[in-house]
Amino acid sequence: MRIGELAAQAGMTKDTIRFYEKIGLVAGQRLANGYRDFPAETVTWLHYVRTAQTLGFSLAEIAQHGEELSDAPDAAEALSALLEEKIRVIDTRMAELAVLRADLEERVGTGCPFRAADRAG
Repeated sequence: MRIGELAAQAGMTKDTIRFYEKIGLVAGQRLANGYRDFPAETVTWLHYVRTAQTLGFSLAEIAQHGEELSDAPDAAEALSALLEEKIRVIDTRMAELAVLRADLEERVGTGCPFRAADRAG
């Protein structure tokens, strides 16, 4: 299918698809007339890309995981493992942010925000 039809079916712009093609997330073949031709399953893949982005995965992670999932004997199990790993990453980041927040709160009203209250002197 041509890029315009793909964009319409995937609910995104042609520019987005061109960008995804440039970074290797999708691949289309060039026809003799220069038009791009994408396989029908590209629509499903682009829906996956959008969903994965919504769930916090970067485009680099999506590209890497797409290759892993296509090689996995059980894609559903492999996808669940990826989601569990993302949860661990988020939990770690949330803990780091809680520490950062506490440090920031400690510095409020110290006269010198770059020095914690208990270290001011």
